Amino acid sequence: MAKAAKAMDEDVAPVVGSDVGPDVSYESTPLTRSEYIAAIVHLYRGELYRANSWRIRLDNTTNWAVLTTAGLLTFSFGEGLHSHWILLIGMALITVFLGFEARRLRFADVWRARVRMIEENFYGPILRRDPVSRQKGWGALVAKDLFRPRFKMTKLQALRARFVRNYWAIYAVLLFAWVVKVFGHVDPSGAETWPDVRGLLRVGFVPWWVPLAYIGSFLVFGFLLVATVRKHTDEVSAWSSDDDDDAASDFLADL
Repeated sequence: MAKAAKAMDEDVAPVVGSDVGPDVSYESTPLTRSEYIAAIVHLYRGELYRANSWRIRLDNTTNWAVLTTAGLLTFSFGEGLHSHWILLIGMALITVFLGFEARRLRFADVWRARVRMIEENFYGPILRRDPVSRQKGWGALVAKDLFRPRFKMTKLQALRARFVRNYWAIYAVLLFAWVVKVFGHVDPSGAETWPDVRGLLRVGFVPWWVPLAYIGSFLVFGFLLVATVRKHTDEVSAWSSDDDDDAASDFLADL
């Protein structure tokens, strides 16, 4: 037993001439300034890559919505008699794309927030030659977010952001096309009385009020989404406005 214990002690004994003992971990070794800068640079590159990847996914979803809208318009106003419900179903499809894009925006905002945190508190002070971070303890905040990532915006805020940025125009095009389809393309002679309008809206066993309720639900949802949901502070809000043009001109003139 004594020989075995001696052998174990020799196995864990520190290396001669080394300052690191057997119980010293990597985390206990302090980082040099160059090592810290190199780590931040690699972290920034990784977070920027992920932010760009999710940003591309947002653009892809918008492209799907635009192409779907173009296809619906082409088919609806093409040769033959097609129901105006095609455009109404198209609004439901666009809503599905809006949901996908809102979800992707929430993920993209996670990486974007980390990138902005590093840019504002690490690269910004370096470029100003004033090594004082804008936010105290920003490294601890980034580390906390790495350990336990969390979304920076709610689902409704993400829906509002993408609706205001892109999708309201797509809905407006489909709504205008639906009105033209019902009152012009389906019945070129037009509708002069209320019974005529109800006749144009009625399709098979579906009563005339269903399309109006369907359109009304989209309008109410869009209004409530914009009016009641708090706007999320995105990256564009930090950009220069028209009021800063003079300051930007003076800055460029001093270069």
